[in-house]
Amino acid sequence: MAAEQVQASGGAQAATTQLGDLPEACLAQAIALTSPRDACRCAAVSPAFRAAADSDHVWRAFLPPQLDRKPTVVLQPAPPAARSKSKKEAYLGLCDAAGAAALDGEDGGCRVWLERATGARCYALSARRLSLPWDDGEFCWKFAPHPRSRFAEVAELVDCTCLDIYGALPAAALTPAAPYAAYFVYGTADGGHRGLSYPDQETAVAVGGRVVARHAVCLRPDDAEARKFRGGGEDEPRRPRLREDGWWEVEMGRLGEVMTSAAGGEEVVASFEVLGWYPKRGLIVEGIEFRPVVHG
Repeated sequence: MAAEQVQASGGAQAATTQLGDLPEACLAQAIALTSPRDACRCAAVSPAFRAAADSDHVWRAFLPPQLDRKPTVVLQPAPPAARSKSKKEAYLGLCDAAGAAALDGEDGGCRVWLERATGARCYALSARRLSLPWDDGEFCWKFAPHPRSRFAEVAELVDCTCLDIYGALPAAALTPAAPYAAYFVYGTADGGHRGLSYPDQETAVAVGGRVVARHAVCLRPDDAEARKFRGGGEDEPRRPRLREDGWWEVEMGRLGEVMTSAAGGEEVVASFEVLGWYPKRGLIVEGIEFRPVVHG
């Protein structure tokens, strides 16, 4: 009889002790260790899970920290999205590149936003934050506002013979263990361009001084020009794609999963170079982006 009572008591405990019965703070602490995608899935489990998954404690963990190790990654006062009623709203506001937070300086020369599903940080460096060639004097570039740009100014190539552009970002600024790629974002002047249609252009990506990717690219593919200047038989260079915001972009290379905990002050550097020494003009540089590679 006593054994039956113990069994009944244990069965009652097993039937009444549910995961959802844990305090909301405990559930929130566990959910905060997952990802934004998992938090949204948890919110569909039950009302108790929804309250925990939507809490500020969870979504604060997914927002980017104050990156104050280097001047290029110091967060300025929070954008309107970050001053929303809840941290979840702040997170969702930062998942749109148009709502990116401006970093380091009033010109917003570096911007950060989040990849919605994982919370991985995305960065855009403006033309002012890039190294641009001055082989023909600093007046081979002119800076001016552009109606489609997120930044105060873009750079337009007036005339040069050597073209080598690169941008750098501290490796520690990237989300650990997320596979990243670098992208060159650009346009061409209304008055036309020169020297951008030949497939003797190259991009490279380096981490801590070690080149991890190198590719032949062409900013303005022109098959007739390619045959005229290069002949046939070469590997097809990477071609650009037109973005929804009206800019063109070409993938410069993939970084893989940068282990920032062991970076030790290293930088990731993405570069674009035109190998031929001939006149070039009409390129409009909006910037370079570092974004996580999203599969599927």
